[in-house]
Formats: sequence, structure tokens, C-alpha cells
Amino acid sequence: MDMKVKYRLPSLPKQAELDEVDQALITLIQRGLPLSPTPYADIGKKLELDETEVMQRIQKLKDDNVIKRFGVVVRHHELGYKANAMTVWNIPDERVTELGACMGQFDFVTLCYRRPRRLPEWPYNLFTMIHGKDREDVLANIEQLAKRCNLEPAEHKVLFSTRRFKQRGAIYR
Repeated sequence: MDMKVKYRLPSLPKQAELDEVDQALITLIQRGLPLSPTPYADIGKKLELDETEVMQRIQKLKDDNVIKRFGVVVRHHELGYKANAMTVWNIPDERVTELGACMGQFDFVTLCYRRPRRLPEWPYNLFTMIHGKDREDVLANIEQLAKRCNLEPAEHKVLFSTRRFKQRGAIYR
């Protein structure tokens, strides 16, 4: 196996012991998975592993708390979605689970989560990130969401993003 990539890990949990293959795997996945129908198999070819072993090793790295999170970073602007807004809702506490599940079904909702209210200034307890091609598209999506989930009487605010910060996953040096 060709382990050309030199890699130094941050301090690890005591129970985690990484071999050369784990270190090479982390180096490969921290830059993002290959955009292909078989990303784990593609990584496996580089490491002389099969697809299943790549997935098992990633799972073990997560279980050992070496990898804290493993997810997708979507660069929305590059996909043509130029507007997004965090829409915050003041929902009766007993309905948050039900309404959050309803909101989470929509493709244009990329995040939906509950947060504690900060009364008296901040009465909002359910947050949704909504994306669209432009501001009008986002507002139309919010209107559709409100109608389909019966949220029209709910107090809410639409907080459009005004600046985009760096979007990438963790890089270990």
C-alpha cells in the first residue's frame, strides 16, 4: 500500500489507537468524499481496502471519538441557491415535535431544530434554515411551509443571511 500522505493527528482519546491505514483514511476523507456513486469503494481502491472495510473503519473512528461528526458540507451558492434564511418560530412547546417533523419533510428545509426560548427578548423555539434561488423563492417556500404545516397563526421572523463564511469540514494537521 502506498502511504505517501504524511499525517500527524491531534491528541487522541486514550482508547483510540490508529494504524497507518486509519491515518491515511482520515487524510483522504477530510478533504471530502469523491463525487461518485461509490465513494467508499473509490477510497478503498486507494488504500487497498474493500468498500465494507472503509465504512467499518470510519464507523470505528466515530465510535472511538476520533471523528466527532461525519456529514455533508453543501456549498449552496455553487448549486445556484443564492438566498437562505433562518426562520425562527414561536411554537407552543407541546407542538414542537409534531411541527418540526412536518417542516423537516420539505426539501428546501436544510436544518430544523429546537432551541430554548430566551424570554422576554427571544420567544422563538423552533428554527428552520430555508434555501432558495433568490429571496422571493425563500419567502414563497416559507409561505408554503406555513400553509402545509398549519403555522399561519404562529409568530415568526425571517432572518436572511447577509454574508457567507467558509464552508468546509474539519482538517487535521
